[in-house]
Amino acid sequence: MRNWFQKQWLTITFWHILLMPLSWLFGAIVYVRRTLYQIGILKGVRLNVPVIVVGNISVGGTGKTPMVIWLANTLKQQGYQPGIISRGYGGSAKQVTEVFAHSNPQQVGDEPVLITKRTACPMFIGADRVSAGKALLAAYPNCNVMISDDGLQHYRLARDMEIALINSKDGFGNRLLLPAGPLREKIARLQTVDAIVDSANESGLHFAKKLPQKFNLQLHGDIFLPVNGAASGQPVEFFKHKKLVAIAGIGKPARFFNQLSSMGLHFESISFADHHQYSADDLLIFAGKTLLMTEKDAVKCHGFALNDAWFLPVTAKVTSPDGASLIALLQAKLGI
Repeated sequence: MRNWFQKQWLTITFWHILLMPLSWLFGAIVYVRRTLYQIGILKGVRLNVPVIVVGNISVGGTGKTPMVIWLANTLKQQGYQPGIISRGYGGSAKQVTEVFAHSNPQQVGDEPVLITKRTACPMFIGADRVSAGKALLAAYPNCNVMISDDGLQHYRLARDMEIALINSKDGFGNRLLLPAGPLREKIARLQTVDAIVDSANESGLHFAKKLPQKFNLQLHGDIFLPVNGAASGQPVEFFKHKKLVAIAGIGKPARFFNQLSSMGLHFESISFADHHQYSADDLLIFAGKTLLMTEKDAVKCHGFALNDAWFLPVTAKVTSPDGASLIALLQAKLGI
């Protein structure tokens, strides 16, 4: 269903006209709520450490998870002790829960498990980011900076810096608000954040006269690792003469498939919904073939008896066309 909606959000048809009143209502609620926080009628809660929010204004596929991983690891390299909080989308947990590398993705969400595996940072999930942040600080008092994953619209949590992810190649679809389009907030919201990170690195953004500092996010990966952890990694040449099936349950599956194609691989591609909870039955039909998947999918398939399944871990690199440093901007903004 989600993939169907994403296709519809690329155009405007008669059905979109019917949905427009709901989009107007959604936009009014978002605007009023944000305004109430801005003028102080609704009170934001400030944690005892600086808070960096990483989010987006559209639904899925902007590279937010690799960005959070890069930010956390780079802060650690700079001597900070970051903690990470997230909603835990796709997980069943109803209360604030700590996430570990061995946590069940069905309980805490696939992205939090992946982030914890790649950063080794303390991480808590919860629908209320404030409660999650307070629980993390109570458990890890040495934490001195907080990263809020996908919290751009969670205004109850006061923030010191906002980083918005975009994908300039895909753009903003039909530029309509939910449910008629993919936007959580109007495009003008990007003028108010502290930094924009573009995961597609296309030339120029032409939707606003004045934008904050823009950075580019590039993903690199060329060694495939076994999903079951029972073998060593293999380079792309190992797979070029195998019968391959590539699966992806992410916001933009085409990005993964395009990456594999750019590596010279030929494969059958199967898309699943973002955050799809895999079962062993989902993968039985691929018996006798070599299975390739994203790292986000792999954290949910690790427990299955897969002897010829591999994932491609990617590492993010954040750069700027004018040589600016996002970490330097962050340090100047937060005074840390």
